[in-house]
Amino acid sequence: MALVFYCGSGSPFAWKVWLTLEHKQIAYEFKLLSFDRGDTRSPEFLAVNPRGQVPTIVDNGFALWESHAIVEYLEEQYPQRRLMPSDPKGRATVRRLMHEADNHLSEAQTELFEATLFRKADVAEDAAKIAAGQDKLLKELARWDALLTGEYLAGALSLADFGVYPFVRQVRRIDERQPKNGLGERMPARLRAWMQRIEALPYYAKTIPPHWKG
Repeated sequence: MALVFYCGSGSPFAWKVWLTLEHKQIAYEFKLLSFDRGDTRSPEFLAVNPRGQVPTIVDNGFALWESHAIVEYLEEQYPQRRLMPSDPKGRATVRRLMHEADNHLSEAQTELFEATLFRKADVAEDAAKIAAGQDKLLKELARWDALLTGEYLAGALSLADFGVYPFVRQVRRIDERQPKNGLGERMPARLRAWMQRIEALPYYAKTIPPHWKG
């Protein structure tokens, strides 16, 4: 029985799991849930994950949610094409980077997203709020840029890269939707080069959020 992967298009947490599945070449059944249709609150999905959140996997009857738990389970259950270092300090570093992405990089985007992509149609654009949100996010991105002393965040390609990349890619999403903001042009150089390395992975294109391709 193939592993079942419940995904939400554009969720950085789900994208992390999707990249991990593809890198490890794990066979899976893809189930794309619509946030707009309320698929995550359907009785069928709540029977799988009572919290109604993506990502969620079901592997031979074993249901699991929370993206950190999922990718570490995949790393242990499917040891091919490793994405964690072999030493305790290296593994701890990868875990730290994933948590930092979820807690700090994600939070640093909130103000800018609220002022741009998530701004309601009846609310006037606030240039000062946008500028403040950009500055806050760029300061956070500079921290990640400083970590890139090699090709990847933790030496070799790891779960840290898959955990951080979706959040950084959302920065470019702002420019794609609202080019006048020009935020991508201000992204640190090493971070841009790192993004290009992730995007050059042979399975990357398959994992681009479906609604971004329209």
